[in-house]
Amino acid sequence: MHVHGIRRRSISCDVALFFALLATAIALGAALAHALELPNKIGLSVSEYFTVQQTYRGWNQLAYVLFLQLIAIMSVIILARHAPYVRGFAILALLCLIAAQALFWIYTYPANVATVNWTSIPPNWETLRRQWEYSHLAGAALQLLAMSALIIAALARGRDRQAESTHHVTINYAKTSSDQ
Repeated sequence: MHVHGIRRRSISCDVALFFALLATAIALGAALAHALELPNKIGLSVSEYFTVQQTYRGWNQLAYVLFLQLIAIMSVIILARHAPYVRGFAILALLCLIAAQALFWIYTYPANVATVNWTSIPPNWETLRRQWEYSHLAGAALQLLAMSALIIAALARGRDRQAESTHHVTINYAKTSSDQ
């Protein structure tokens, strides 16, 4: 009975970890696109910059991926309650996601609003551009750290499984020994 419960919990955690890694990889791809384009965009003229910014129309659909990322990471944390290495790194990934979102809502989104999604040129557009670009760069760094934490969590599954099976063998041995 214990073995099947462990296996079922383990498979559920594997599935949650898979979706956490997948969603984080997709979010990281978008974040790295912003980071990698920064050196080429930061010095563009106002007309060039506002033209290039229009290529991001529809990127708000990434919110669905970020929601899946959040749910999957939280699921890993819940399902890995008996796997301290996995849980610890999943918590780190969750904190990185929260920090990345905080940066977005504090710095990036207000720049989008002030420029009407980069269709209206306010007098402080250069300040807003720097705010937008560097908040995306910091968000990319946080998503990279989240991905790294989840990879380490996946690698730690073996260590936690070994500790978990040793714990159950010890309990089963103790029960068997006391029954005699």
